[in-house]
Amino acid sequence: MAIPPDHRATHSEFDIPNNRLMNSNLQLDAQTVFCPELLSRRGEFFAWGTSIIVFLGWLILSLNGRQVPFAVPFLGIILVLAALAISLGNWMDRKTELRLDAGGVTYKNGLRYAALKWNEINEIKVFPSKWGKKVHVLGAAAHFNFRTLGEVKVQDEVKGRMGFAEGDKILSIILKQANLKEIAGPGSGYYYGRE
Repeated sequence: MAIPPDHRATHSEFDIPNNRLMNSNLQLDAQTVFCPELLSRRGEFFAWGTSIIVFLGWLILSLNGRQVPFAVPFLGIILVLAALAISLGNWMDRKTELRLDAGGVTYKNGLRYAALKWNEINEIKVFPSKWGKKVHVLGAAAHFNFRTLGEVKVQDEVKGRMGFAEGDKILSIILKQANLKEIAGPGSGYYYGRE
């Protein structure tokens, strides 16, 4: 099922300041590197703080010779795993960089590195989600994912932003430079490829 046209990024929808497309090539300048919005680290600090409190409680109970309920170590382990996952996600967000230049696109996030020339990009899948569009860029030898800007709202108040603030512009540039057209695809979302 395709998304109505008013929800799609079109090539003419976004101006590219300081980057002019000349002879189908993007001129290189400092505006070609994009980084995602960073979420607050409050959740990470809360997860680490509560896991430390649980382990301190466990230690105090053990040192006083009391029997430790099974829930205490179980909760402590769950909280440490959650804190580790949140810390890893925040670290990856801080290391994430998406670079567009005349030769192609480069994506890295600390754990993953993918570089594709424009003609190596075979397909792009775009899936709408509650917090920005999920964009999958697929090539023969590499692939990567990114998310367009999404806002986390609680009672209609924005509590955080995630994804790339200029994600729709990034998608538009990739589509134009890779010369991809919309094609029919299975399921929800919409697809771009070579005809």
